[in-house]
Amino acid sequence: MNAAALPLTPTSRALTWCLHLLFVGLLALAALRAVADGRTYAGPTLAVAALCALVYAAGTLAPRVRRSRTAAAWWLVCVGLVWLVLLALTPDGVWVAFPLYFLQLHLLPRRAGLTSVCVTALVAIGGFAAHRGSFDVAMAIGPALGAAVAVAVVWGYQALYRESEERRRLIEELTAARAGLAAAQHAEGVAAERERLAREIHDTLAQGLSSIQLLLRAAERSLPQAPQNAARHVGQARLAAVDNLAEARRFVAALAPPALDGTNLAGALERLCATTTARENLTARFRLSGDAPPAPLPTAHEVALLRVAQSAVANTVRHAGASYLDMTLSCVDGAAVLEIVDDGCGFSPDDLPVPDPETGGFGLAAMRARMHALGGTLTITSAPGRGTTLAARLPCVPPEPHGSAEHGHEVSP
Repeated sequence: MNAAALPLTPTSRALTWCLHLLFVGLLALAALRAVADGRTYAGPTLAVAALCALVYAAGTLAPRVRRSRTAAAWWLVCVGLVWLVLLALTPDGVWVAFPLYFLQLHLLPRRAGLTSVCVTALVAIGGFAAHRGSFDVAMAIGPALGAAVAVAVVWGYQALYRESEERRRLIEELTAARAGLAAAQHAEGVAAERERLAREIHDTLAQGLSSIQLLLRAAERSLPQAPQNAARHVGQARLAAVDNLAEARRFVAALAPPALDGTNLAGALERLCATTTARENLTARFRLSGDAPPAPLPTAHEVALLRVAQSAVANTVRHAGASYLDMTLSCVDGAAVLEIVDDGCGFSPDDLPVPDPETGGFGLAAMRARMHALGGTLTITSAPGRGTTLAARLPCVPPEPHGSAEHGHEVSP
C-alpha cells in the first residue's frame, strides 16, 4: 500500500501544500541565486526553473495523476527530466531533490518509490560533484540524509495511517456488531414478550371464554324443559365473564392475577377448586401437604403455578369427563410441587394432536414453557381410560441466570 491510494485528510492536505511550497520555493531559490550571482547560464536557469514549476503545477492540477499510478509515474518522469536539466545548469538544483523524494515515495509503489529515491540521490550527488569538479564524502551527506529522512517520514506516515485505518475498521465492526446484537436482543425480547402474552391470553381469557361457551350451551340445552337449570348456567356464565373481565383489566395493567389478591398461592388454588366444584359437574379438592413451602414463593413462581393449575383444570373440565380432581401443593427437595390428578378418560402422551389455531391444543405447551422459563419441569403421566396425573415442579429459590434447569420427562398436547 502506498500513499497514493490514501484519501486526503485535513492533515494530509496540509502536508501536501507544504510539499508544494517547498518545491516551488527551492526552484525559486535556485533561479534567484543564479541571477544574483551573475552566472553564465542565469537566463536558461531561470527559464528551466519556470518550466519545472509549470510541469509540476500541471501534474498537481490534473485529476488523472491523482487517480492513475501510471499517469503519476509519467508525470514524475517529466518532472525528473526537467530537474536534470536544471541540475546541469546550476548546483543549487541539488536541493530540489528533497521534495522529489517525497513525490516518488508518495506516488509510486513501495519498492519502485525506494528505487527512485536512491537513483535521485545518486544523481544529485553526482551532479553536485560535477559542478565542484571533485568529490568527497561531505557532498553525499546532504542528499543521502535527505533521502533517509524522506523515507522515514513517508513510510512512518503510511504505517500510522494503516494502523489508524485498521482501528477505524475495527471500531466500525464493533459498532456493527453492537447494532446487530441490539437488534437480536430486541427481536428476542419481542418474541419472548409475544410468547408471554400468548400464554397469558390462553390461560386466562381463552379458558374463561371457553368456560362461558360451555355454560351457555348447557343453558341452551336446558331450555325449555328445565328453565331453573338454564338460569343457573347463565348465572355461572355471568360470574365467569366477571372474573375474566377482571383478568383482562389486570392483564392490561400488567398486575398480578386477581386470584392472588390478598392471598397466597395455596389460598388461590383452594378458591379455584371451590369455584370449579360450584360451577362444573366435577368435585375438585385441594390439599396443602404438611411439607408445603415454608415461605412465600416469588411472585413469578406463584403466578406460573396458578396459571398451570387453571389451565389443567380447564382441560379436565373440557376433555377428561372426570368426576373428581385432586390438587396437592407440597415442597420436595427444595422445590414447590403442584400435583393434579383426575379420574378422566386419559390420553396417550405419545399421540397428541398438533396445536392448531382453530382447534386449540396449546395448553400443555404453554404450561411447559412457563415451567422452563423459571427453571422448572412439567411431567405428565396418563393412559387411555386411566386418568391423568400432572406434576409441575419449580425451585423455591429462583435459579441463577446462567444455571441449568432441571429437565424431566415432558410432553405437550
